[in-house]
Amino acid sequence: MSQAVPPNRLLVQIASYNTNLQGENGLPQDLVDWLSPTLQVSSFLSHQRPADIIAVGFQELLPLHLGLSGFSKKVIENRNAHILAQIEANALNKERYALIAKIVNGGVALLLYARDAGVARTACDVQTSWTGTGPGYMANKGAVGVRFRVPGESGGAGEIFTFVCAHLTAHAENVARRISDWHHIVGTLLFPSPAGTPTTLYDTSHLFLLGDLNFRVVLPPEHPLKRAPAAIGEALSSQSARDELKEYDQLLCERRLPSSRLFMCLREGEFWKFKCSYKYYLGEVDKYSAKRNPSWTDRILYTTYTDTPDTPEHSGITNLLYTSIPGYTTSDHKPIVSLLLLPAPSTTPAPAPPLLCLPAHYVPAPDPHATLKRYTGRVLDRVIGCVWGIFTLLGAGSLLVGVFNFVLGLGAWGWWRAKVNGEGTV
Repeated sequence: MSQAVPPNRLLVQIASYNTNLQGENGLPQDLVDWLSPTLQVSSFLSHQRPADIIAVGFQELLPLHLGLSGFSKKVIENRNAHILAQIEANALNKERYALIAKIVNGGVALLLYARDAGVARTACDVQTSWTGTGPGYMANKGAVGVRFRVPGESGGAGEIFTFVCAHLTAHAENVARRISDWHHIVGTLLFPSPAGTPTTLYDTSHLFLLGDLNFRVVLPPEHPLKRAPAAIGEALSSQSARDELKEYDQLLCERRLPSSRLFMCLREGEFWKFKCSYKYYLGEVDKYSAKRNPSWTDRILYTTYTDTPDTPEHSGITNLLYTSIPGYTTSDHKPIVSLLLLPAPSTTPAPAPPLLCLPAHYVPAPDPHATLKRYTGRVLDRVIGCVWGIFTLLGAGSLLVGVFNFVLGLGAWGWWRAKVNGEGTV
């Protein structure tokens, strides 16, 4: 049954893709299946509408040594031009879009677009932020964020939008590290307030989290599919099987714990309605790798200021679409996309934007050492990235061969020096 959508309810499209370190080759030329999903949800709407805001996030944007070395500008500029052209080429009524902001740190990137005739015309106070969660706060894992304000149509401060793209620690056994990554992101992915003091990602009217969160499906030892990853892949074709397997999703299980503070107040659509987005064989549309249990590692979560902690299963945001795009085969992940309908803004002008309603026991605070940690990670990124790059160059693209060639070269140089010195003493 279709539903009428008031024009003052913004439509937000969110897309996320782990592109498997491929740099400029990480996207196909035609992105319509991923970036124009409004065509797929016409049955939900009484009339088709273009997205007002489009957020596109990437993880593993380019080879890690290049990302750590800071050589991501060319790749992100290439992605921006390609994505913007594809959005406008496939827009419902040939709408024009503008880039609100882009931010990249290591291999994690986020690009924010808005419709020229709408949000892009009024968006202001645009801010970006980044943080690393790898060893020494390096950017092999971490998050980037974009924040902006949209003033109210009838005056007043309007509402604040915050988008965060994250890539958390990998592997099934590292649940505790992923949780620690999130708390580090909350404390160090900071945005300045009008007063100049730092604020966390929760100081906003609307919050959106996207990315490769890396939580896995872990089956108990007694489960019949425990030792048969290939059988799990086959079972995922059945909705009833996905309904069962979702109960073993680490993220869902962790958030159900009474003491959990993971992704506090964030909501999520029914991710089990689509097949696991990871791990596929490269070049395959629908064949999972036997090296890992298929899992819903790629996720999109959200919340808004009308949501309350007392009703965690409900949200003022309507999730119109949440799915993966199986046709993309150059990565071991499938891209995911969600289409979210926000609540209507207040018609009463207010001197300050409304903020998220958090439980009394949860008071996220900026890490007083956030700047030191971020730039410690940045220095390590550059040093290790450049050294890694030199070894890779020496090895004609292989780090191990480069290290071997370097050691071999040192040995040859030492032998030559010893020979020269020995002949000189005769």
